[in-house]
Amino acid sequence: MFNGKSIVVTGGTGSFGRECVQQILARFKPARLIVFSRDELKQSEMQQDARFQSPCMRYFLGDIRDRDRLMVAFRGVDVIIHAAALKQVPAAEYNPHEFIKTNIGGATNIVDAAINCGVSRVVGVSTDKAVNPINLYGATKLCNDKVLVAGNSYAGRTPTRFSVVRYGNVIGSRGSVIPVFLQQRKQGRITVTDPHMTRFLIALSEGVKFVLDCTERMVGGEIFVPKIPSARTGDIAEAIGTGCKIEVVGRRPGEKTHEILVSRDDALNTLEFPDHLVITPVHPYWNDLTKKMGGRRCDDGFSYASHTNPFQLPLEKVRELCRGVATQLGFAADF
Repeated sequence: MFNGKSIVVTGGTGSFGRECVQQILARFKPARLIVFSRDELKQSEMQQDARFQSPCMRYFLGDIRDRDRLMVAFRGVDVIIHAAALKQVPAAEYNPHEFIKTNIGGATNIVDAAINCGVSRVVGVSTDKAVNPINLYGATKLCNDKVLVAGNSYAGRTPTRFSVVRYGNVIGSRGSVIPVFLQQRKQGRITVTDPHMTRFLIALSEGVKFVLDCTERMVGGEIFVPKIPSARTGDIAEAIGTGCKIEVVGRRPGEKTHEILVSRDDALNTLEFPDHLVITPVHPYWNDLTKKMGGRRCDDGFSYASHTNPFQLPLEKVRELCRGVATQLGFAADF
């Protein structure tokens, strides 16, 4: 569906955005592929990178807080992949106003501008922290998801449709636990907040592929959730920290012990497929669409949580995964 289309990736200079642009260029032939972000240096670096050399590439400076700028960026656009957000959990606790302006206000602007410009499909990238949130980042992403899903009601009979993709921690992304442990390993000391914590893990390339696949299959209003593995942070520390001192330092502000991708309260609205789950919206038009989509209705009381996930990575698989990340990021993988 991306061939011959005009596509915008908000947050296009971030880890997700760059991988998304690469995959679109490799798999499809878009008419225009627009990177929308607020960082001029990162845009300049992308323009000089051989991986992003294509006649279809465009670069648009702007902030999703600026609705008028989005209106200009979305003219003649068919598809929007919305990945722009403020994401660091501790930073959100101390800078709530900024996170609210970007993650919630920005989502509202995306919806308004997309409808007004006649965009066909909008997919927002979300996180497991949006489910039963205990930190401000998660709360803003929950609002982001609600705003995007409700966008389908705002769109009415216009062609614009909105959906959300929600997944867990991206392996090896900036600020994530594996690169932090690899850096600490050089000093012989690794700090773990809580070794019993569990987290959903997904490779960046897999996450982007899932988002692109969901953009093709979406109807509007769904929240797509991939089936992905979980791991204990203690196992990650043990895998990387061979010969290092491992110190437990306690949880940071806003951290959960375990994460959830589908809560018990959403169980009856959730459809299960072989490799993913779909949380369906509470709209009358979904009654017939659910039958056409297939899938199995989840049982009452079902939840998809990182500590009860049947796909738990054993220590050796965790070590193998960490070695792959180390090699990719230029760290020694001799553990």
